[in-house]
Amino acid sequence: MTAPLVSIGSLGGTVSMQSAAPGQGVTPRLDCAALLSTLPQLQTLAQISTATLCLVPSASLAFTDMLAALAWGNAQVQAGAQAVVLTQGTDTLEETAYFLDLLWPHDTPLIMTGAMRSACQPGADGPANLLAAVQVAIADGSRGRGVLVVINDQIHLAARVRKTASLAMAAFESPGAGAIGEVEEGCPIYRQAAAPRWVLPLPTQVDHQVVLLEACLDADTRLLRAFGAMGYSGLVVAGFGAGHVSEAWAEALKDVADSMPVIIATRTGSGSTARGTYGFVGGEIDLQARGLHMAGWLCPRKCRLLLWLLAGSGRQAELAQWLQQ
Repeated sequence: MTAPLVSIGSLGGTVSMQSAAPGQGVTPRLDCAALLSTLPQLQTLAQISTATLCLVPSASLAFTDMLAALAWGNAQVQAGAQAVVLTQGTDTLEETAYFLDLLWPHDTPLIMTGAMRSACQPGADGPANLLAAVQVAIADGSRGRGVLVVINDQIHLAARVRKTASLAMAAFESPGAGAIGEVEEGCPIYRQAAAPRWVLPLPTQVDHQVVLLEACLDADTRLLRAFGAMGYSGLVVAGFGAGHVSEAWAEALKDVADSMPVIIATRTGSGSTARGTYGFVGGEIDLQARGLHMAGWLCPRKCRLLLWLLAGSGRQAELAQWLQQ
């Protein structure tokens, strides 16, 4: 049997980091070929091609970098790749995975992974995560699932995964949903069948911005009052509890919503926003009456990505449908 063709691209991040000298902090240094040099067993699993797309900490990735990575991935599939793997830093992995998932049009798996320990640390987890990512990528059961995050031998949906710890090895979870599978003895085991997917077209505009703000105790409204004149294309608010803000913010957000889409998500880190429980001013019933959108299960950071892509393709009118998925 011919080994499957797998394309692996590197964007940098901790998985690629080493220190230049003892006592110095780690920085991205290893290109994709160097990452794979520690995993000779990959050659028994697949025919591998590599590309170093960039070498940056993931906090410095931009939407344009992700669109370039998407173009590279599309080209690999068109050239015959049966799976695509991307490595990057974990700081923004939950965001980039969802961004790409919204745009990935193929049944071909796109698997993303990274590491919590740099390549020069004892017990570096990058090689194990990369091996597991390839094992998931070539499995028949991974087709049609869009973008998956494989890390710490767990398989997560891009729309649900979140980084929930700053330094722990087990830093990734899917709050309220759980991982959809695990890698056991080199084999991915899924708990659920692949679900139907919606995919957005590529944005025709990329120079717009969507802002994310967090509600907090006794916050003033000066920024919100000035917001409408700042040229933004949308606003996401990480609200209290089930998607709530203060009375003063509710009044100010009504004015913002008159000129652009506004999404209210929950800042709690788990659970959905409410839709019909709380009737006070600033509660979800009041906010919806003012023209604001409730995020449902989608976290604030991913709401921003969704709204940016919708605005970039002129499809803001579809926002409510996407938030109901």
